[in-house]
Amino acid sequence: MKKVLLDTNIVLDFALKREPFYENAQAIFCEIVKGGLEGYITASMVTDIFYLLQKTNGKKFAKDTLADLLVIIDVLTVYREDVYLAQHSGWDDFEDALQTQVAIHSNMDAIVTRNIKGYKKVQHLDILQPADLIPYLGK
Repeated sequence: MKKVLLDTNIVLDFALKREPFYENAQAIFCEIVKGGLEGYITASMVTDIFYLLQKTNGKKFAKDTLADLLVIIDVLTVYREDVYLAQHSGWDDFEDALQTQVAIHSNMDAIVTRNIKGYKKVQHLDILQPADLIPYLGK
């Protein structure tokens, strides 16, 4: 079974039903629920997701939605080494560099994001747009 790190934008597309991205995000989460895929976020993404959910729909919505999400997806630890390697990666976007280091350290197969150009330097795992994930799984 493939293990994928879901970028913040994919989680928010699903949780907030953001169009025109919701359909692909929903397909990803359905595949996770069915057991055909393991989905993850990083510990550092949890606070970002909570903040953005709260900002758009209030604290109760953020708490409830995050609780529901954590039944479906798991959280990866961010280690000091990941931060160090991200800081010294030479990437312009520290967040993308950190997510990549955590994904590599955690043996993910891929990162799913709408921002694939931010991950051009990645060599050790696949970088997929949401629409490409289901075909990638061979379904």
